[in-house]
Formats: sequence, structure tokens, C-alpha cells
Amino acid sequence: MLRIRARQTKSFAMPVAAGKSDRGTMTTANKITIVRILLIPAFVTMAIYYGESVARGEPLEWQRYAAIIIFLVAATSDGLDGWVARRFNQRSSLGLILDPIADKGLLLSGIITLSISNWSSVNPASGQFPAWFPVLVITRDIVIVVGSAVLHLLNGKVIVRTSWTGKVATFLQMTAIAWVMLQLHFFPLSYVVAAAGLFTLISGVIYVLDGMRQLQAGGHANAKVD
Repeated sequence: MLRIRARQTKSFAMPVAAGKSDRGTMTTANKITIVRILLIPAFVTMAIYYGESVARGEPLEWQRYAAIIIFLVAATSDGLDGWVARRFNQRSSLGLILDPIADKGLLLSGIITLSISNWSSVNPASGQFPAWFPVLVITRDIVIVVGSAVLHLLNGKVIVRTSWTGKVATFLQMTAIAWVMLQLHFFPLSYVVAAAGLFTLISGVIYVLDGMRQLQAGGHANAKVD
């Protein structure tokens, strides 16, 4: 599962603290992160090929297992590169850029791929995400990125406060991906997707409201946000 950071706030304008490495060189931790990024297209390829085999009526299960293994290796390596960076003091400015790209890339690749490729010939409703789900997730992320850029431009810094709703949204998104890939049937996939979508929406609204508060604090917003 993608790592959910425990820190309460983080500023994109904040320099690396004293005592931490600010190297842009290719450290071991960064190499692991790059491998995780390179595993994303491998996962997408296997996932699409398996979906095509399902559509033909001849599911090639080895492709499904290969996609699951690749995804699991990529997800678990997220914790590994973080541990290596902390244990061997390999935190770097390059890692601060690559790590969120790898995290979000893996999550979005799973959601998008399983929205355009059906993994179940027995019950199609359990093998594919509805179209609105990736649209909602991508839209929220775009709003956060654009909003962060605007805040940085106007205020000179951005403070992104993690919320429990955002953590729950990420957890439920990963759960939805696992629900399709492992073909779980404890209850309908639609329930898992609906819960993930709800928390994704709520967390997006919270980020927007927090951004408006930061704009107001910087004297760039006239409307009061309660």
C-alpha cells in the first residue's frame, strides 16, 4: 500500500533541514523510486493485456497474476525507499520530487487502467470501475496541483495539511484497486467505489477550503471562509 505520510504540515517552499542530505545525485533510495516509476508501464501493459484476454473469452490468468505482482512490488518499494533514505541519510531534493510522482503515478495508473479494462467475464460490474471514478480522482488532484501553484505564486509558499479524510480516500482507492485485481466478492465493488469516491470528494473540498484560508491570510481573498 502506498505510504501515507504522518506529518501534519509540509511547505513546498521549506528548505531541507540542517543535517539532512540535499544531494541531487542518484542515491540508492532514488534508484528504488525510479524502479517503482518504471514498474508502472509494466503493470499497465499486463493489466490491459489481461483485460483484452477477458474480452476474447479466454482469460490468461498468468497475466493477471503478473499485473498483481508488479503492482505489489511497486507499492511495497514505496516503504523501502523511504526507509533507506532515513536509515542512510539519503534524503535529497530529487527524492522529494520523484517520490510523490511515483506514489501518485502508481495509484492513478491502477484506477485509470481498471476503468478502461474489464477484469471479469463472469460479472462485468465487479471487473471495472465506472467512468466517473477516475474523473473524480483526477479532477481532485488537478485542483490541488493548480491551487498549490496559485498559492505559491501569490503567497510565496504552500502549506498542505494532510487530513484524515484524505488518508481514508487513499486507503479506499487502494482497496478498490485490490477489489478488482483480486476479484473479491464479499460485497459489490460499487459499494467500495462509492465510499472511495465520497471521501475523495470530501477531501478535495477540505483542501480547497484550506487553500482559500491561506489566500485570505495572505491578503489575496476577500471572501471569508468559516
